[in-house]
Amino acid sequence: MPRIPRRSVFPREAAQLAQFLRPAIADERVLAAVASIPRERFVPRSQRGRAYANVALPIAGGQTISQPLVVARMLEVLALKPTDRVLDVGTGSGYHAALLALLAEHVWTIERHGELAAEAQDTITELGIDNVTFRVGDGWAGWPEEAPFDAINVAA
Repeated sequence: MPRIPRRSVFPREAAQLAQFLRPAIADERVLAAVASIPRERFVPRSQRGRAYANVALPIAGGQTISQPLVVARMLEVLALKPTDRVLDVGTGSGYHAALLALLAEHVWTIERHGELAAEAQDTITELGIDNVTFRVGDGWAGWPEEAPFDAINVAA
């Protein structure tokens, strides 16, 4: 798993979130990823105080960032290997893509809202994550020029 510089103003909360998820999530790699990614960077400033609550939160474009337990369970079910190539449909804020990037070799993520995709790309780049490729478009079309994928995550 690549190491992500801890740029969180809530490092204890990130670790506590991973501990909260532990009874429901058996995959230690998923828990380590959750503890490593600063979720507050993927929510609006007005929601940062709630970033580590186990609730979905509103983001731009009338979308939401899914509750952490749902995200962690989706990641666990994918059973990713470090060599996997993943298609992520519905980038949203980029939180899910950032977690996927820690668990897989490369992530291709598609978001239909250009503003959301740009913000997600900026955040992921600022965190030093370099194995995510972004596209603005309709996830239904997939990404045929990069197929096949080992896993497809649909969070749209």
